Amino acid sequence: MKNFEEIIKYAQDCSRISGPKKIAVAFAQDDDVLKAIKAAVNEGICEPILVGDKEKILDISGDIDFDLSNIEIIDDKDGSSACRRAVSLVSSGHAQIVMKGLIDTSIILKAVLDKEIGLRTGNILSHAAVFSVDTYHKLFIVTDAAMSIAPDADEKRQIVENAVELSRALGVEIPKVAVICAKEKINPKMQATLDAAELMHMQTDGKMKGCIVEGPYALDNAISKEASELKGIKGKVAGDADILLMPNIEAGNVLYKALTYLANADNAGIILGAKAPIVLTSRADSDKAKLNSIALSILASHFKGE
Repeated sequence: MKNFEEIIKYAQDCSRISGPKKIAVAFAQDDDVLKAIKAAVNEGICEPILVGDKEKILDISGDIDFDLSNIEIIDDKDGSSACRRAVSLVSSGHAQIVMKGLIDTSIILKAVLDKEIGLRTGNILSHAAVFSVDTYHKLFIVTDAAMSIAPDADEKRQIVENAVELSRALGVEIPKVAVICAKEKINPKMQATLDAAELMHMQTDGKMKGCIVEGPYALDNAISKEASELKGIKGKVAGDADILLMPNIEAGNVLYKALTYLANADNAGIILGAKAPIVLTSRADSDKAKLNSIALSILASHFKGE
């Protein structure tokens, strides 16, 4: 897929063929979240189940002209309880996607990781952001900008595996992964470069399959053929990365926000590694980004075959 319009169209086609995916929204009484859900419903890509304070949900929906007459609402005024009920809807098969509403991320993740009703798989949970920018020739993924603070090499392997599955859902058969560092040479004083070398060894040893991993790469070498050629870097990933694996959350978050605010990039973000995709939108996200995130979660859910 080349852009978010194609992702939304795919979600629409899937909904027409097999019915819309159900999204359980935890603590749904939030203006921005309900606007995003309204847009997704208008696009015909999802069927929401709204869990939260019913009176407030109805009030907000009236203000934004969102008709809820055919939408299920589960009244629950307690945030923690609402999260557990939303997650339970997915773990029991009544819904396929979880979306965060007016609740702290830590509370909904606690429900997601609950041993009884949660969605844990044994894999690390990681955030993957998909970007479309005019200066790059295809969609690409930045990970992890929101979940993993300072992942070690094995945690980075799991983050890559999560992102590779999403990249394949986007139509990339063998995703190219660039392990981003500040420089291209291994430096014992720079842990990110040591992790890059270890990740490449993991792939050589067969611990990472279905992708091409190269690094350490400075960002310019990962996304610019011209820059990589000037530096004599001839890897398969150079200038053509599908996935940018960031060294830590600070680097990931800075790149995410730089692309969003300085480059005006079209984007979407979801949490991966659970049994189902998790949509965590921010108040700072544009309406388009929120719709993109919902559409991306639907794409990921269909790829899982749920």
